Amino acid sequence: MSFIQKTVYYFDKPGAANTADATKIAIERAKELKISTIVIASTSGATAKTFFEAMKGSGLSLVVVTHVVGFSKPGEWEFDKKTAEMLKANGVTIVTGTHALSGLERAISRSPKITGGSRTEAIAEALRRTVAVGLKVAVECVLIATDCGAIGIDKEVVAVGGTASGADTVCVIRPAHTANFFDLQVREIAAMPRNR
Repeated sequence: MSFIQKTVYYFDKPGAANTADATKIAIERAKELKISTIVIASTSGATAKTFFEAMKGSGLSLVVVTHVVGFSKPGEWEFDKKTAEMLKANGVTIVTGTHALSGLERAISRSPKITGGSRTEAIAEALRRTVAVGLKVAVECVLIATDCGAIGIDKEVVAVGGTASGADTVCVIRPAHTANFFDLQVREIAAMPRNR
């Protein structure tokens, strides 16, 4: 018999209260697997600052994926500009790209003139509902970061997502481009909320 034994952490509830622990778990798993890059979702910049502070001196690279401009309000970027400047000045990569698992599809499904859901949104909903919202977010951030050239497809990354705000899901992913979605592999889930 050949198997690998790993620790998986389960949070009682989803949400931002788990961010500090998710940060520690992500760093721990990256070091354990000799993974050099952590990819995280951050809407306002708060989660990005938490990870940046915790990762200082670790030798790990941080890639922050933000909401697309106009996600909440047309023409507005939700990420704090001062935080973005500080992170960039310290070598953090910030990626803002169209949501890979919604984007144009969401415009179609929200339109009163067009009925029915999309296959892309069905994939997103399946990840959200059957595993965790944070897994969907982590997968999508990896797709966006790969499509923007911030990470390659040849090395695993630790990816972190959350439910509404903060971080509560940590996983190890072999990246792929959105156009090759089914080549992406979620290889490990290191932490997630047990109840959603």
